[in-house]
Amino acid sequence: MKEDKHKIILFDGVCNLCNGAVRHIIERDKKDIYRFAALQSDIGQKLISERHIDTSVVDSIILVEPGIAYYIKSDATIEIARDIGGIWSVLALFRWIPVRLRNIVYDFIARNRYSWYGKKEQCMVPTPELKAKFLG
Repeated sequence: MKEDKHKIILFDGVCNLCNGAVRHIIERDKKDIYRFAALQSDIGQKLISERHIDTSVVDSIILVEPGIAYYIKSDATIEIARDIGGIWSVLALFRWIPVRLRNIVYDFIARNRYSWYGKKEQCMVPTPELKAKFLG
């Protein structure tokens, strides 16, 4: 499958919270919308560089719609929740909250994610069944 027909979620490959979120999204991605890449991977670094994203400011989740747009922090989370639908689409209501306020909460969680959820020594290695969902 061509990379540009899917939305791409870049995630912190060593973060247990992020890896759990990726597994959660994969289970609910019934329309096969997403592909995944760790921020630390070559493809992740390429996509970040092409979009001139400062990873000292954004280091946890980035949603890329190739040729269209990219979303960071709480905007990425809301877009993903909207796409997977069901009860998660309720998170779209948070769009009414100013992005600066949403990102204060997002940044607090991101800043504490390693101490709350732990960290892996290396990026997640997908199972053979899930390998097609991961880029690079």
